[in-house]
Amino acid sequence: MKIDARLLIAASLLAVATPAAAAVSPAVGKALNAAAAAAKSRNAAGVAAAIGQARAAASTAEEREKTAQMAGFAFTAVGQYGQAAAALEQVGAPCNQLGPLYYRAGQMDKAVAIARKCPGEASQIMVAQAMTRQGNHKAAIAAYNALIKSNGPKAIYLENLSGAQFKAGDKAGYLATTTRLIKSDPSPSRWKVLLTEMQGQNMRSEAKLALYHLMFTTNTLSRASDYQDFARLALLAGQAAVAKAALDKAGGGTDAMSQKLAAAATSAVSKEAGEAVKLSASPATAFKGGNAYLGLNDYGKAIAAYDKAIAAKGLDVDYARVFKGIAATRAGQKAAAIATFKTVEAKSGMKDIADLWSLYASTR
Repeated sequence: MKIDARLLIAASLLAVATPAAAAVSPAVGKALNAAAAAAKSRNAAGVAAAIGQARAAASTAEEREKTAQMAGFAFTAVGQYGQAAAALEQVGAPCNQLGPLYYRAGQMDKAVAIARKCPGEASQIMVAQAMTRQGNHKAAIAAYNALIKSNGPKAIYLENLSGAQFKAGDKAGYLATTTRLIKSDPSPSRWKVLLTEMQGQNMRSEAKLALYHLMFTTNTLSRASDYQDFARLALLAGQAAVAKAALDKAGGGTDAMSQKLAAAATSAVSKEAGEAVKLSASPATAFKGGNAYLGLNDYGKAIAAYDKAIAAKGLDVDYARVFKGIAATRAGQKAAAIATFKTVEAKSGMKDIADLWSLYASTR
């Protein structure tokens, strides 16, 4: 997950005030004026040359301090943050000025070392961001947790914490953090971040179908290729009406694949009611019968068919549990849905999507 722009250290915090005029030798004064002029015109080479001249001419402690202050100002103005920080550090500039400069210079270790000596929320943000930029996701998790503990669970901190947890492979922590986020704001934009990240993981086709159902339900599907993939998986699972609804929502398409899927869905929908009755009659095919009823929005019969498949304890038992939970969610049976999702076992490869659906059900 990208670091949110709202957390970036604002350029205004990095600006170094132009040194006040002071009694310096003509040679130093001329060089400092030249550095200021070069900074104003964003002339990096001119800044470097003028600062070099000022340093060479400075002979008193006051002249060296004024030169360092001008170096901090001028090098910052032309984007030479490392040189600005080094010059200011020599004259004892405060940590809240040095840390951001080293951060902007890409000197993360130095920025972190300084920030950890500097109290305040801005310094904690810098540490967390620096760890993220370095790819040290476990350290980023610790930094964001410390930030949240000190300053409260602001949404942007939780978002970046969840991103670090996701990249670190901390599934339990990731789900716990996203649960906090979504319970406070179950908007499509919030779900989109979560589900798009989940979409990039390898998973069984049944899990992917359940994920697409959740994306469809939360209005987070946007790409035509995703609608096509959703329709294809739904057709393979015997959810023809679901496939048709997905294709209709996508607005159709003139490409060969869209036309082929639309024709297949339209043909299958006309047979789906009969298929649902026939398939639900036998425990061996009850899972497919439940899928057919789910596509027809007949949730009571879908749940009954899935229960029959679950009781049979076949290969489809956890798949049936997930889709039974989906049917219960859509039927408005919140408690039953959550209870069903909790019975899904991790070894089936359906646990992650079951937890997400349980989270969704809890917000209804």
